[in-house]
Amino acid sequence: MRRASGAIFGLAYGDSLGAPTEFLDMKQIRRRFGEHGPTQLNGDPALVTDDTQMTIAVGLALLDALENPPFTPDLITPMWRRRFVDWLNSPDNDRAPGNTCLRACRGLAAGKPWVDATVAGSKGCGANMRVAPVGLAPGLSDETRAGASQLQAALTHGHPTGLAASELTAFAVRWLADGMDPSDLPGALRERCHDQRAVYHERWLGGLWRRSGAGSPEAFVARGWDECLGRLDALDAALARADRSSDPCEITGAGWTADEALATGLLCFLLFPDEPVEAIRRGAASSGDSDSIACLAGAFAGARLGLAAWPDEWASRIEYADDLARIGAAWD
Repeated sequence: MRRASGAIFGLAYGDSLGAPTEFLDMKQIRRRFGEHGPTQLNGDPALVTDDTQMTIAVGLALLDALENPPFTPDLITPMWRRRFVDWLNSPDNDRAPGNTCLRACRGLAAGKPWVDATVAGSKGCGANMRVAPVGLAPGLSDETRAGASQLQAALTHGHPTGLAASELTAFAVRWLADGMDPSDLPGALRERCHDQRAVYHERWLGGLWRRSGAGSPEAFVARGWDECLGRLDALDAALARADRSSDPCEITGAGWTADEALATGLLCFLLFPDEPVEAIRRGAASSGDSDSIACLAGAFAGARLGLAAWPDEWASRIEYADDLARIGAAWD
């Protein structure tokens, strides 16, 4: 089914579809795109945002690291640092990137230890919009996948909610690629929140927790898991309403933070589990961080349904198609 390619291309498709609506409210979206919102990619190439650019950075570094085992924090950290700094300095970094990513990457470029460069109080969706490759990478233990997903977030976003939401996003992608039924996903994510609530991955995160003022590493991470649990409660409420036509941000949040982006991206996917284009269209037609919401919805839908579920002609039109194809093909 080429599920890795489905996820990585789906992520870019959602990002591209949601980019023109990111800073519009629902009235503006309907006025510009009609009642249904955007349904087709625009342009050739169809441009993406920093969401896809940074996902590619995470993915290409992972490809390099996995070719040089063992996969450890000491191996991947400088690779991600280099890729993030390259993104910072790229002339294509002109897609309204988030201030947290810019600020942290400038610190990385200046040679600061990443624990000092990261924005410790930020839980923005930049933490998990780019984590899908960690979920797709084959052969990782659960502990390694968890630590790596949190580390890639922590390089720029040091808040525990960003870390927890990134881990949940990566595991959602992994579980869907492994065949989990979408209806089982919210419960599985909730169970992981409870299981991991006091687990601090010191080998991957070092002394990051000390920057928070928390009394212990366990207290630090618990805050993130608890916030994600609250957001999963909102997801359950939204799914119970099963409203496919209203703004998906109304209950689960606008997606500017990592936990909201996870919940609202999941909502868009779970409302349309067998209709991937509708899932990303719903994310794009939202009042919040529409490109990140649709980006995550596309990753979830593609991980479940594979590359063939997307319109064939989109693959040749999406920006960075060669990089996306390289990552997907390596892990299909």
